[in-house]
Amino acid sequence: HGCSSHAMLSNEGPHADYYRDDFNDLSNSCTVGTGEEHGLWMNRSDGPGSIMALMVWFLFIYSTVTITFLAETGGIQGYLAMAYVTITALALASHAKTQFTDPGTVPASAQPIEGFRKMNPDTPLSMCSQCQSFKPPLSHHCRICNRCVSRMDHHCPWMNNCVGAGNLKHFILFLIYTWLCNCMALSLLAWNYFFCVSEQCTFTTLLIQLSRITSILSTGSLLFTSSMIMNVTYGVMTGIGTIDRLKKKALDTMLLSEEEPILLKEIFGIAGYHTWFFPIDPVFENYDRVMGFSTTQRLLREQMKEKESGSGASSGSVSPYGNGSGTGGSYYDDASAYNV
Repeated sequence: HGCSSHAMLSNEGPHADYYRDDFNDLSNSCTVGTGEEHGLWMNRSDGPGSIMALMVWFLFIYSTVTITFLAETGGIQGYLAMAYVTITALALASHAKTQFTDPGTVPASAQPIEGFRKMNPDTPLSMCSQCQSFKPPLSHHCRICNRCVSRMDHHCPWMNNCVGAGNLKHFILFLIYTWLCNCMALSLLAWNYFFCVSEQCTFTTLLIQLSRITSILSTGSLLFTSSMIMNVTYGVMTGIGTIDRLKKKALDTMLLSEEEPILLKEIFGIAGYHTWFFPIDPVFENYDRVMGFSTTQRLLREQMKEKESGSGASSGSVSPYGNGSGTGGSYYDDASAYNV
């Protein structure tokens, strides 16, 4: 179906290939935390992480003030300052989505995907000794969030959150927009300092101090985000996250890795290419495959839908949880799902 949801929308209904699941399994409680009972996701247990996340906002605002002053003094055109502020806003929005989005935690009701068990009959299923629940492949238990996270890459203190299957898109966007902000800030400041010879490019005492600090911060941030972008790119291309890569290197088993590359649609979703560039939650083709688990609630709703439609396995319908044959998918966002 490419990267558009039009096909599933036009073929939706009780006896069609797709049906809509509007039930939300998440908690509707107005409480903040990382537990299943909390309705709003936020890590409150890591004080240093909270401070580091606030520092990110402070540094972005600081650089924005510097570029704005530069435009006010006539050093750069106003549209360049507007472009910088726009990219900064996208970076901060991506940071907020990364921080306050469930990274893909595994609930206590998680169940193994039947398709995985059929394809890997000799692979034993894992249980988390901390959560006392099923532990999907490539997931890890985060001692800071105190939850198992699907396809966990690492816990990022700058985000004050884990980076996993649920917020990897937002994290990648944050890195890209931050990298662009650094390049743009250094370019604008360097142009005014080395190449601009008009009287409008004269730096005031305040602007000189602001520019010096911004240049130092942008240089350090550019080096750091460049390394992180390469790290994430390697993880996407190999399917091996940061934690798994460190473990394999320590055991010298990198050459024995069997992980598959992560498809872009399993990061950015299939709601359309225009949604890839904005920090909005992706709609996955097969939510269970991305997360590595299903839940008893979704399995029960799947069975009820099959009974209501009167189709079941005899009519060739395909379960998104791997119980049927052929190809199928689950189209989920936070509140709705399309199953085929």
